[in-house]
Amino acid sequence: MLGRNTWKTSAFSFLVEQMWAPLWSRSMRPGRWCSQRSCAWQTSNNTLHPLWTVPVSVPGGTRQSPINIQWRDSVYDPQLKPLRVSYEAASCLYIWNTGYLFQVEFDDATEASGISGGPLENHYRLKQFHFHWGAVNEGGSEHTVDGHAYPAELHLVHWNSVKYQNYKEAVVGENGLAVIGVFLKDARAAMRPFDPSTLLPTCWDYWTYAGSLTTPPLTESVTWIIQKEPVEVAPSQLSAFRTLLFSALGEEEKMMVNNYRPLQPLMNRKVWASFQATNEGTRS
Repeated sequence: MLGRNTWKTSAFSFLVEQMWAPLWSRSMRPGRWCSQRSCAWQTSNNTLHPLWTVPVSVPGGTRQSPINIQWRDSVYDPQLKPLRVSYEAASCLYIWNTGYLFQVEFDDATEASGISGGPLENHYRLKQFHFHWGAVNEGGSEHTVDGHAYPAELHLVHWNSVKYQNYKEAVVGENGLAVIGVFLKDARAAMRPFDPSTLLPTCWDYWTYAGSLTTPPLTESVTWIIQKEPVEVAPSQLSAFRTLLFSALGEEEKMMVNNYRPLQPLMNRKVWASFQATNEGTRS
């Protein structure tokens, strides 16, 4: 298992190296400007991103994300199938600083990269993946497990290519998106082709629930698939995330940290598990 964990850290190192390549400026400012002004400002290294400093109104919203997953309250569903993941490294297009987070984009014109199985009825194409993280290791993940937050969380975003013509339609459509969430924790011990499956944990047990996007427009079109097992990364790699900037050239430097949305009420939803709960905890 040590070798496998080392490979995960190496894959993560590759991403960090790409993001901090010489092509980019020393201060790592946004590659494109965020469409919302609030995405570009950070008031303090120890406060939430301003996008979430005031409640965001979602009229009639009943399945907002992220949530706190209660291990014991999740319901084992023996009908949940194993998740099938197939990513083509050559479909990776580029990596960029969006002004809110850093994101890796994929060519979604074909079925080359995508997922199926699990709670999904058909194939979903990979559109992009991105990360959320905090200013310190005590918080940064969007989802939590039994009230415990991880330093960061990876989101692999897919869209329903059977039901919709493109990603834009899928974002606002029923069962339009499927997002795999992976927790990141500290390990103690133009993009080149990259296979994001190397970032997934070795154990594919997962929780799933009906939710929403965690950034505007917050549409309730997401089937969330949260991996039970976190992936280990080096503290230095998490620190590298925190050197990115929200601000653009000519503006006061604002560090890109705490770019996660606060937890939302579960309301009447069920969280389903692909595994049976044991007496073991979820953290190590």
